[in-house]
Amino acid sequence: MAETGASTLPPTPPRHSPVTRAERFVWLTARVLDQHRFAHDFRGGSADPVETALDAYRNEDGGYGHALEPDLRGPVSQPLHTAHALRVLDAVGRCAGQRVEHICRYLTSVSTADGALPAIHPSQHGYPTAPFVTVLDDPPSDLLATGPVVGLLHRNEVWHAWLFRATDFCWQAVESLEKSHPYEIEAAVAFLDAAPDRPRAQAAADRLGRLVREHRLAALDPDRLDAYPVSHGYAPGEHHFPYDYARTPRSLARAWFTDDEMTRSLDHLASQQQEDGGWPVRWRRWAPAPALEARPVVTIDALRVLRAYGRTVD
Repeated sequence: MAETGASTLPPTPPRHSPVTRAERFVWLTARVLDQHRFAHDFRGGSADPVETALDAYRNEDGGYGHALEPDLRGPVSQPLHTAHALRVLDAVGRCAGQRVEHICRYLTSVSTADGALPAIHPSQHGYPTAPFVTVLDDPPSDLLATGPVVGLLHRNEVWHAWLFRATDFCWQAVESLEKSHPYEIEAAVAFLDAAPDRPRAQAAADRLGRLVREHRLAALDPDRLDAYPVSHGYAPGEHHFPYDYARTPRSLARAWFTDDEMTRSLDHLASQQQEDGGWPVRWRRWAPAPALEARPVVTIDALRVLRAYGRTVD
């Protein structure tokens, strides 16, 4: 029989568990949205507060802005903000309905002539932007922006007219890649992991895996990072590891790496939790607020990857 006055809450995990350490970091530093995301992912919290917090970033055009993606400041909707919003909705099982219909209308309104997304829409002009982000008056279609969005919509069985040409663009872009860089490969994987044509996706993924290994785009030995030069334009130390490409064991990119290589990369990821409980931002830090806002996002993502691979984080 339960003791009178006993708490009905689940027992608190051990003080020094990765999640408990991260939870303190999130409460100290994170935006309200990311606090609710953490509660949903690791404390059994409802999806409703996540959706409510996400609404603060939504604009009347159906897109998202207000520095939802921390390296783009200002209120205007941008494809990268909207992709971030879709990832949040996907993570809480709410990537459907009128909300996603409005997002697809926004995506249609900002698409390029070939039906895909630019990395940055020209409306970003005049607002603070990371120095490594280029704002063009007539930006081209970009796989980095388009691939993850198309993949998420397919995975959630969303069907909208925008998807037809955008999907064709992704196939053409992925299958024509001869040289690339880690973030673009990650975007390609995000598309391929959910593309409806599974045999075609498998063939494309096999080819990309060979490209990644041949061009040393994944640091396979975390103890010898000097053997893996970072890509042009990246920050010093901005290496990418097997878990960056294969964020779950179900990803097509998992086949690119041996069990030993994946284990070493996951060990490295777990070891990167810092004394304050958060994981570090690996890309170039250019202002205090973007770095502060990005770290809880990176921290939640790290815990999700570790848990996906069966690592004990609670």
